[in-house]
Amino acid sequence: MAPTAKPADAVRRSFVDRMPRRVQPYLRLMRFDRPIGFWLLFWPCAFGLALGSAGEPWDWRRVVWYGALFAIGAVAMRGAGCVWNDIADRDIDAKVARTRGRPLPSGAVSVTAAFVFLAALALIGLAVLLQFNRFTVLLGLASLIPVAIYPFMKRVTHWPQAVLGIAFNWGALMGWAALHGTLDLAPYLLFCGCVLWTVGYDTIYAHQDKEDDAIVGVKSTALMFGAATKPMLWLFYGAAIGCFVAACLMVRVHQAAYIGLAILAFQLAGQIVTVKLDSAASCLKVFRSNRDAGLILFLSLAAGAMLERSVMDQFGF
Repeated sequence: MAPTAKPADAVRRSFVDRMPRRVQPYLRLMRFDRPIGFWLLFWPCAFGLALGSAGEPWDWRRVVWYGALFAIGAVAMRGAGCVWNDIADRDIDAKVARTRGRPLPSGAVSVTAAFVFLAALALIGLAVLLQFNRFTVLLGLASLIPVAIYPFMKRVTHWPQAVLGIAFNWGALMGWAALHGTLDLAPYLLFCGCVLWTVGYDTIYAHQDKEDDAIVGVKSTALMFGAATKPMLWLFYGAAIGCFVAACLMVRVHQAAYIGLAILAFQLAGQIVTVKLDSAASCLKVFRSNRDAGLILFLSLAAGAMLERSVMDQFGF
């Protein structure tokens, strides 16, 4: 086996570095040394659960159980998505400075071993998915379509970030569906807001690779927007907040949710103001701050649902 190579954007001194040497490439293949992706896949599921709980009697054990399942599923499926992405992009990754140290282009993991590992992670994800109702299971299986096509989108469109947004935020629909067994306008608005949010933060992320991407010939919103990136970020983040507000208006939530959304808007505005798009370090730092943005949104929706339920109980509704 080739020596384990550490990608340039990996978290320094992560627990992966303390694992057995033979295990490290597989943990890096599923991005365990970059946990931000797990959070960004999990948060939409949590958003869907929180919004879906609005106006409903709280069954704490059910919500916590579903949250735990979504957390496990987020780890497994984010890992599977990364393995699939790296299999499809291994030749491109070898030509890009930030990604040439990944396990496949560096030779630390063979393509055959990567496929076997992908199958194992997919089986874990399937085992988690089968714990939900039939509608949610079918909805989860449908998510495999954007996941499967995403790695190839950068070859044909400047909007791979939009496809990533659809794939990464499918959990917003699933969280609601797990509780209701169906979908409504509110979760669709939540989903649209999450997709717009993802296009914004992944555009920031893509600015790290814009020079290499231009040379290799792959596309991104970072390359398409260029100098207009910050005005476009205002548009995407602003529209995302609008969708979140509209989703809350569609269900019964306490006004605390809107206070939280105002805090979220301030955090997203701070990303746009502070990010230096020609600095890879700045782009990565601001991208990672979206873990906190997700936490703010989740707490906003959860507080809105719980406090409204408390008010309803107080007045006998």
